[in-house]
Amino acid sequence: MPFISVILGVLLLLVLMMVLKMNAFIALVLSSLAVGLLEGMSPNDVMTSIQNGLGSSAGSLMLVIIFGAAVGKLLTDTGGAQRIALTMVHVFGKKHVQAAAVITAIVVGIAMFFETGVVVLIPLVFSIAMVAEVPILYIGLPVIAALITMHGFVPPHPGPTAVAGILHASVGKTLMLGLPIAIPAIIIAGPLYTRLFKKSFLEVEIPKGLYTEKKFTEAEMPSFFLSILSATLPIIFIFIKTIVEIVWPNSSLRSYTDFIGNAGTALLITFIVSLFTLGLNRGHKIKELMDSFANSVSGIAMILLIIAGGGAFKQVLIDSKIDQYIAHLMEGSAISPLILTWLIAAVLRVSLGSATVAGMTAAGIVAPVAVATGVSPELMTLAAGAGSVGFSHVNDAGFWIIKEYFNMSLIKTFKTWTALTSIISIIGLLGILLFSFFI
Repeated sequence: MPFISVILGVLLLLVLMMVLKMNAFIALVLSSLAVGLLEGMSPNDVMTSIQNGLGSSAGSLMLVIIFGAAVGKLLTDTGGAQRIALTMVHVFGKKHVQAAAVITAIVVGIAMFFETGVVVLIPLVFSIAMVAEVPILYIGLPVIAALITMHGFVPPHPGPTAVAGILHASVGKTLMLGLPIAIPAIIIAGPLYTRLFKKSFLEVEIPKGLYTEKKFTEAEMPSFFLSILSATLPIIFIFIKTIVEIVWPNSSLRSYTDFIGNAGTALLITFIVSLFTLGLNRGHKIKELMDSFANSVSGIAMILLIIAGGGAFKQVLIDSKIDQYIAHLMEGSAISPLILTWLIAAVLRVSLGSATVAGMTAAGIVAPVAVATGVSPELMTLAAGAGSVGFSHVNDAGFWIIKEYFNMSLIKTFKTWTALTSIISIIGLLGILLFSFFI
């Protein structure tokens, strides 16, 4: 039974990491091997699947993570992150700085994939928390809640846009319905959920190499414009790509905007621009800037390995046809199409890890149901998105990104990240069902 294989694989992973204290990357590879063998795959096929998963996961995220970390380190090493943090605290006040960070994350999350948004915003989270003198997770948890919610609910983000295409839903209507459902989910899973924890629980140690705690003088810091430009330039490039895709889909500009709007390209260009605007033009030597780059890369090497390991685990689950087994189980159900869509996406999310794969697979399964029942395709799109973002655990690359960037234990990651994604998913479903009475 595929479900039993998944459960045994997850249990093995937890035992290896929590009881035997094994490195997460090694534990993920061994657990992936075990699940593949339990599912009847040959040893050679399992290893091929693991290698493909390692390559696809690390390959798709390597430029994003490396240059995202490099830009973040450059911002902190030159005083740019401190400048942004000081300005935000000054404008909004310490009392409202959490809300300001959440609004920033909502804007960033509209265009960026979750992983990219995390890499871009984490240095700012660290700086804002330091300047505002609040625990890092007090700012960090609401920010990641906003990013993952936008990832699942709101076009023109690529995930829900792709699901809308499968279900023939209007992107504009999905956006208009998605925002009022997403915002309460963000507030409940972010700022409100964070208040349930003691201050000491919200304190974490920043991973070495990702942040510089040096306090810069006014003269040493770059201007707010140059600092915020480095933080938002990737977002601007991705927004341009998204707008051209929607407004001028057949334009000759597409080849250029698709290039600069690719997350890896956008961060690479931003890093090069920042070398000049934050570094060379302000008197920093090239060797000093390259040392900053080397330190940033050394700080995320293990993070990248662990994310790749999570990709291997996910790939074995896909190659062993567990998603097809789950889809077959769900096809004959007589429950509400909206709940069915959410449930299929949620089960796939728990089983496979990838929110994008879960949402798009669920949409493909229920597409005939949407046509036959006449249920709003926009609400079906949102139901697939809500189910796909919830219940994140050890087979999800996002789980490991959050764990490693915030330097948390497995148990703490379950209490924070897994819990808040589950809250977002459930609140999202409730909002969708409420809207279904009027649409």
